[in-house]
Amino acid sequence: MEIRNLTPRPLKVPLPAGKRLFLSPKGKGQVAQKDLEHPPLKALIDSGDVEVFETGRNKGPASDGKSGSGGSQDGGGGAGMRHTGDR
Repeated sequence: MEIRNLTPRPLKVPLPAGKRLFLSPKGKGQVAQKDLEHPPLKALIDSGDVEVFETGRNKGPASDGKSGSGGSQDGGGGAGMRHTGDR
């Protein structure tokens, strides 16, 4: 789950086990589903200071299981490639 600070000021969002999430003004952060039931966080949500929304796991294009580099692996290396160690 993702939360967003709707206020123009930074927030310290209290989480279970004494943890805190620091959110910049209009900033976003990640919390677990179970953290949403924590009373201090629930109070921030109810007051409208924080908005909760679902995050999609697949933000990019669908993966077909292939690597996305598409580059050659001939080991030629350019000026930026430095090979060290045993081969």
